[in-house]
Amino acid sequence: MTPPGADAASPARALRVLHFVSGGFSGATQVAIDLCGPQSGQDTLLVLRRRHSIDPAPRVAQLRAQGLQVEVVPRWSHWATIRALMRLCRDWRPDVLVAHGFSEHLWGRYAGLWAGVPRLIQVEHNTRERYGWWRLRQSLWLAQRTERIIGVSRAVRDALVARGHPAERCTVVLNGIDLARWQGGRPWDEREDALVMPARFAGQKDHFTLIRATALLAARGLRPVVYLAGEGKSSWRARAERLARELGVAKQVRFLGYVRDMPGLLGRVKLCVLSTHYEGLGLGLIEGMAAGCCGIGSDVEGVQEILTPGETGFLVPHQDAAALAELLAERLQDSPGSARIAAAGRRHVQATFDRQRMRREYLALFQPPAR
Repeated sequence: MTPPGADAASPARALRVLHFVSGGFSGATQVAIDLCGPQSGQDTLLVLRRRHSIDPAPRVAQLRAQGLQVEVVPRWSHWATIRALMRLCRDWRPDVLVAHGFSEHLWGRYAGLWAGVPRLIQVEHNTRERYGWWRLRQSLWLAQRTERIIGVSRAVRDALVARGHPAERCTVVLNGIDLARWQGGRPWDEREDALVMPARFAGQKDHFTLIRATALLAARGLRPVVYLAGEGKSSWRARAERLARELGVAKQVRFLGYVRDMPGLLGRVKLCVLSTHYEGLGLGLIEGMAAGCCGIGSDVEGVQEILTPGETGFLVPHQDAAALAELLAERLQDSPGSARIAAAGRRHVQATFDRQRMRREYLALFQPPAR
């Protein structure tokens, strides 16, 4: 890695790419981290915007131990974020600034623009962001100064264009995962008749419908353990815990928080469920399918394009606890059928959502335009 402040004038130096993203360690953060791994022809700097509810220090230390160059900027005001990022840009002098996610893509591009970064790229990671009229106006103004606007799924690109972003600058790069990390799961017959929902606690996610479906299953005599793996907002987690107690399934529903060994967890259960209101592209479900789970997701944008219902996984109507309970019962009681779908889903993920493919596509976009 080239240290901050090193001479950037040599024409032979590697392309410098600065990735700016939330320090909330969501799916957007993971994509940025993956793009900061060892890259042919790239020197990368990962800049995280601090989150009020999450101490980034342990995760930052872990990333630095893996060889990534990481900095953290404050979030107590937008101007504080922009000023800190401008200083990093002027010191490190990137060729490209990639601003991931809302609202980081606003403050990141302002900083890059005012610090004189030659090329700005926006990555939109979700279909329904909190664009009020003023922030949308800012995003459209910045879009005219942005070389490329990337959606992590077709649904995200469609949402960008629908909001008025220039269609000719909007493109799709499907998210990818490190497939090798998810290959060590147990054989199907040795897995628990249990399920995992890998998702942070937030308004976007729909843990409540899964908990209600769990209670409906219990009324039928089916009591699989439900592992809820993810951090997020403590207020949303508290509401989910209260609902589990009220419905009498608190012993079944395990609130795990951050799970360091997600491949180990997903690799020992049969079902992976993503109950959600909307997604950019549901990485947690993709990872579950890569780990050999039978994948089940809500029938919403950002999930629909992950799987083919009945062939590589299953979709259930949005917020329909009864339908989810019925499908879970079928999958738990038809283990051979679930195994076949899980195997097909794993093959589909391996063919479609490979991180190496994602990296190649991003790297091609980061290269200087032909003159």
